[in-house]
Amino acid sequence: MSRLDDLGKNIKFYRKAKKLSQNELAEIVDLSREHLACIETGKEYISLRKLFKIADTLEISIKKLMDFD
Repeated sequence: MSRLDDLGKNIKFYRKAKKLSQNELAEIVDLSREHLACIETGKEYISLRKLFKIADTLEISIKKLMDFD
């Protein structure tokens, strides 16, 4: 499994824990739902700026999103 896959799974996990849909999170961080879906499945890259926006929205640290253990 790649780090992109792990990052995507972490984003999805914390998004669901916050009870946000893909549409809701995508709108808040200014992404298309399709692009967010591809990020969550490890198929697309994400900019550091968007990653920070996601972490802020989910009220978690970047470290939690990047925890691949």
